[in-house]
Amino acid sequence: MQGSVGAQGDGQKPYFFLSYAHTPKSDPKDKDPNLWVQRFFRDLCAHVMQLTPLPAGSAGFMDQQMQPGEGWQERLSEALAFCKVFVPLYSPRYFLSEQCGREWFAFSSRAAAQNTRTSSNNSYPVTGIVPALWVPVPTRQLPQPAERLQFNHATFGDEYADEGFYGLIKLNYLRDQYERAVYRLAKRIVNVAQQTQLEPGDPHQDYAKVPPAFGPAGGPAREMEVSVLACSRSSLPAGRSPDYYGTEALDWNPYHPASTRPLADHAVDVVRNLNYTVHLSDFEAEPQRLLASGPPGPGLLLLDRWALDARRRGELLDQLCTTGRPWISVMVPGNVDDPQHATHGEELAQRTDSALAARTDESDGHRTPSAGLPTLEAFSKAIPGAVKAAVRHYEANAPTYPPPGSGGPMPRVLPGGIGYGAGGPSGRGQSTDQDKNNGDKAEGSSDD
Repeated sequence: MQGSVGAQGDGQKPYFFLSYAHTPKSDPKDKDPNLWVQRFFRDLCAHVMQLTPLPAGSAGFMDQQMQPGEGWQERLSEALAFCKVFVPLYSPRYFLSEQCGREWFAFSSRAAAQNTRTSSNNSYPVTGIVPALWVPVPTRQLPQPAERLQFNHATFGDEYADEGFYGLIKLNYLRDQYERAVYRLAKRIVNVAQQTQLEPGDPHQDYAKVPPAFGPAGGPAREMEVSVLACSRSSLPAGRSPDYYGTEALDWNPYHPASTRPLADHAVDVVRNLNYTVHLSDFEAEPQRLLASGPPGPGLLLLDRWALDARRRGELLDQLCTTGRPWISVMVPGNVDDPQHATHGEELAQRTDSALAARTDESDGHRTPSAGLPTLEAFSKAIPGAVKAAVRHYEANAPTYPPPGSGGPMPRVLPGGIGYGAGGPSGRGQSTDQDKNNGDKAEGSSDD
């Protein structure tokens, strides 16, 4: 992989990251069909350079070859960790690309973490994502992460919204519209970069383990239940600090003060970035969401270890674990910076081990360690694995629904080949003398 601009050398951090799906050649002798994307990228970088005081070579980042080679994953991770804005180049091929889905999730995880660290008001969450149309994509084909952006592409021009950058760049009579749309996109990138001020991510993350943000194309909506079993300030055990709680269980914020948002809100953001529609609930207030007969759907249970002090909550967790619901993954936070973690950590771990004793191995359902996930970052990184395990168990246990009707006769092997035969009293699976005679004739005919 070759980085065109940015992420090369110390101090060269890309201003924006262009994420796009490669178009394969129709014939090996054809020119690279991605040359048009490269031209668009150069034009966009030129405008960004004019609109900012950036040093040379730091406007943007895009790959040019997408061939795994030495240092490829490291350079990609670094660019995603330091870029200020993420620009996904929409096309029908884009949302089918696992590579593009990984890039989207890696960047959006930075935005989710910043929303959790810096703001308790999630009405206008930071995304840092500025989508661009290479080829227009119908709204119904957009996965959940893209659909939630609700970006009005017509603000860059009606021709752009109808044709995308590919149409504008290929059609000579739309050249002026192309220049206008690229310039407006550059202005949007600069404005978002100045407004969001995203903190850097982890440049050393294992990029191979980053999950893709897009689900199967054209499939049914994917749903995930996120439930919380936690204390509120009015139901704390004796001696527990109220700093980590609110008026409701859903206000629980175990990673205070590093986090300024409830843990449930952060978990919902991360799960949505995995292309799921999420339903959030309080397990104690709505136990039927997780305890309904049969697997209603996969889910996550966020468990406050202090909540197990109450008998009612302990009984609910026991019912969840002992009645065989492996499609609900249990996640146990445990803030290493919580002063009471050091003094009560062993007691809490033992209590949690006892409550989750029915889950002795992965086949009983996924659970994170009883000692607790020590940081918000550790919790965030554990979510994709917990979601994957919940879905795997759900698919293995969910009821199947065969199509209506009794179906036709079962085909069976006859001497003359595969067929149905006349059938017996039940109409299926029995041969007759006439079948055998027909078979004999067929065999005799082949020898003549």
